[in-house]
Amino acid sequence: QVQLVESGGGLVEVGGSLRLSCEASGNIFTVNTMDWYRQVPGKQRELVARINTYGTTYADSVKGRFTISRDNANNSVYLQMSSLKVEDTAVYYCHADLYTVEDGLLSSWGQGTQVTVSP
Repeated sequence: QVQLVESGGGLVEVGGSLRLSCEASGNIFTVNTMDWYRQVPGKQRELVARINTYGTTYADSVKGRFTISRDNANNSVYLQMSSLKVEDTAVYYCHADLYTVEDGLLSSWGQGTQVTVSP
């Protein structure tokens, strides 16, 4: 069974910074794409940043402020968030497309971590 566990969310003031972490565990053969999504109540979950062998992509709303990175040895992905705005307030979810020994290709989600940016 694969688990994605996020950490690093919390409350921060406008202009502040936070770093989210996500580690995938289980009988993982290899991890392909790793992403961060976010969701606010009443809205669809949106892609914030993605990292894979082709590089990184970002939502227009976070370009220049957020940086995604990964540690392949530890099946981990990070999201460094700077110059935070009130509109960045959301639950942030880690996602990974990965291969396991038992089940092959899986699309796995973390449980989410709350980020709140106060005025």
